[in-house]
Amino acid sequence: MQNFEELGRELERRGKTDKLKALADSQDVQKLGQMLDPAAVERAAKSGDSQALRSLLGSLLSTQEGQRLAQSVQQLMKD
Repeated sequence: MQNFEELGRELERRGKTDKLKALADSQDVQKLGQMLDPAAVERAAKSGDSQALRSLLGSLLSTQEGQRLAQSVQQLMKD
């Protein structure tokens, strides 16, 4: 958990937290959330099945919304 805390502090220091929060509230993220099967995510997370988690993430990133989100995050981190 320490790495996430460090990442959070670094993002805040660089002024990225508000932009990330706005991105998290976007319509694309809401649509992606609706595409996910919560039970499948929970099963993969509880079992530690990294292949299943990668598959879920890959299916999201293959959508137009997922691609836009990935591009937005990449751009945000470049700025």
